[in-house]
Amino acid sequence: MDIRDAGLMASALTDSAASDFRPAAAKAGFEYPVLQGRDTIVQALITSLSRVDTTHSVNNPRVTVEGDEAVLDALVEAQHVLKTDHSRSYLMKNRYDVKLVRQGETWRIQHILVDNVWRTGDPAVLAVFDLIRPLKLYSRAECAQRLLRAVARRLLRNLG
Repeated sequence: MDIRDAGLMASALTDSAASDFRPAAAKAGFEYPVLQGRDTIVQALITSLSRVDTTHSVNNPRVTVEGDEAVLDALVEAQHVLKTDHSRSYLMKNRYDVKLVRQGETWRIQHILVDNVWRTGDPAVLAVFDLIRPLKLYSRAECAQRLLRAVARRLLRNLG
């Protein structure tokens, strides 16, 4: 994904693959549809990733194999940096739940579900992804009020 090789990306997916980023997107404040089919997934990622530099690092992979099917659970740290402004970035630690099938000698992704563990940075960086839509946009005043309320709650919790 990080090297933007559509052929390599497609080779990792079955024809009927599905990619579900909805849980992670929701925690970042966005809606993102389930992507159905290898060509749809590859096209969406190649198009969207053309506007950001990314790195994805996989940690703690666990695989369970049963015949020609497998389940992979892993943590993936995903850094997204705007190509036009490297001072703006968004870092996510996501849990990937991946269902794989063996096709001949090759294992391919049939379904991938991505949920977010934590995130930091500017979530607007993800807005370059064509399919992402904000769940709720807050004005600067609303953001300031929400931040002040959160700080006040934390202070009261620490004092009490």
